[in-house]
Amino acid sequence: MKDIHISADSTRSDLEPIVKAIHELTGLPTTARSLNKLGIRMEKGKVQDAEYTGPVLEEVLRTNKTTRRVPNDGAYKGTPVVVSPIRNEDGEVICVIGLVDIVGAIDISSTFSEYPGVIAEVEASKKRNQ
Repeated sequence: MKDIHISADSTRSDLEPIVKAIHELTGLPTTARSLNKLGIRMEKGKVQDAEYTGPVLEEVLRTNKTTRRVPNDGAYKGTPVVVSPIRNEDGEVICVIGLVDIVGAIDISSTFSEYPGVIAEVEASKKRNQ
C-alpha cells in the first residue's frame, strides 16, 4: 500500500489522489501544485494537464493566504477561483489546491433576495392544501 506524503517537492503523481478525491466530492474543476514542482488540473473526471500551474496558484504560493479572485489569464481566465495553501508544521506553504469558485460565480444578493418570497409561497401552498 502506498502512503500519501505531501511536501514542497510533491509531484503531480503525489497530488493526484488528493485532487481526484476533491474533484469527485465537489464535481468542480480542481487544481494543485507543490512549491517546487508543477502540478495537475482535473476536470470532468480526467486529468487535463499534468504539468499545471496558474496565476492564482502562483500567487498563493507567494502569499501563503487563501485567495478568491477572477484570473486575467490562464486556463480559468474570467472564471472565479479559490485557492488555499497547504502548510507544513512551521506554517510555511508547501502546496496549493484550487477550485472553480461557484460561490463567487453566483450573485448571492440576487439569489437570496428571492428567498423570503419563495418561503411565503411554500407556506401559502401548504395552508391551501390542508
